[in-house]
Amino acid sequence: MLKTIILILLILVLISLGSSLVFLFLDRGDPSKRRILYGLGFRVTLGAILLVLIVYGISTGQLGNAAPWG
Repeated sequence: MLKTIILILLILVLISLGSSLVFLFLDRGDPSKRRILYGLGFRVTLGAILLVLIVYGISTGQLGNAAPWG
């Protein structure tokens, strides 16, 4: 369940990144339009939630290291 939520958040971050790129080309630096700024805030919020979930998953043991050298 936790891995699914993390994957969904990662996909949402990528979608937000793509939408900000589109807004960058459409707005062409118009300071009255703040869609890029709102996209950045949304992406930073999603990234913070993603980091909190990863730390929670590692601390509870739901996420772990499967590397053969670990």
